[in-house]
Amino acid sequence: MLNLNSIMLSSPNYKNLANFYGKVLDKKPEMVDEEHGYIGYLAGNCFISICAHDKVQDKNQNPERIILFFESTDVQVEFDRIKQIEGVEVIKEPYSPNGSNAHLISTLADPDGNYFQVVTPWDAK
Repeated sequence: MLNLNSIMLSSPNYKNLANFYGKVLDKKPEMVDEEHGYIGYLAGNCFISICAHDKVQDKNQNPERIILFFESTDVQVEFDRIKQIEGVEVIKEPYSPNGSNAHLISTLADPDGNYFQVVTPWDAK
């Protein structure tokens, strides 16, 4: 079985995007390599790398294609904190897809237009 352990976001302004995700995660990066244009954060069991890339320009034109999920036991509190970060765009306020409020989802966009969600942890049981 494969284990997804890392995701890379390329950006025309990787330092700005990395700073944004540092605020979202409320932490300092675990890895910085300015020579190669790379800043990374450990988020739970997944490493998020924000990198420079010469073929990436402008904002994401298809933000729905890949969406990052960040789990929180208090989606509303995290949503309220994150929506105050400069450069964030609120796409959808917290809602319950089945109406029970047992599972909440909120959708936001980073400064490059990439979508990410703050969600209630998923229980496989």
